[in-house]
Amino acid sequence: MKEKNYYNEIKNIIETYEVNHRVRALQDNSEKLQMNWNIGRLLVEAQGGLNRAKYGDGLIKQWSIDFMRDYGKHYNVRELRRMRQFYLLFSIWSAVPTKISWSHIIELLSLKNKNELNYYINQVILNHLSTRELREMIKSKAYDRLSYADKENIQLIDNNNSTSLTIEDMIKDPILIKTNKETNKLNEKAFINILSVC
Repeated sequence: MKEKNYYNEIKNIIETYEVNHRVRALQDNSEKLQMNWNIGRLLVEAQGGLNRAKYGDGLIKQWSIDFMRDYGKHYNVRELRRMRQFYLLFSIWSAVPTKISWSHIIELLSLKNKNELNYYINQVILNHLSTRELREMIKSKAYDRLSYADKENIQLIDNNNSTSLTIEDMIKDPILIKTNKETNKLNEKAFINILSVC
């Protein structure tokens, strides 16, 4: 009996850590996207606006030297160009799909067709695709295999920026637990309580 208590206590500690870790990872991702978007916005503005930002990388090359020296290689010329391209792709912050990672964004930067971009973003969100899976999907031209009608006017899945998360948002391939409690909204305490009942 005593061992079972220790087991449950250890299990609760692990579950608390895992849930908190995933929540922090989602928050960190959103912060990183917002930081990169803001850097991209400022680079575009410093280069003279949307029309001129596509040309002339002198400013980025010059600034990247200082940023790399002070903050590390994440701020090299290539990364700063990606941040600028990210802003050019999503010039309104509320349009940024915050449910995908910066690695996903990098894979999507080469896409020019808005419907194609929306299609792949939706696939990442709906199917919880890893960066590698997204890359393979783009490489295999999944969008091109859609019917002409399906390619028209593809809308992004609602970009819900609220802090209430579903189980699918937290875990790549969730094991859904049947319970009488409402599980559409997830918080740390409710998740742990549901798991401890099982």
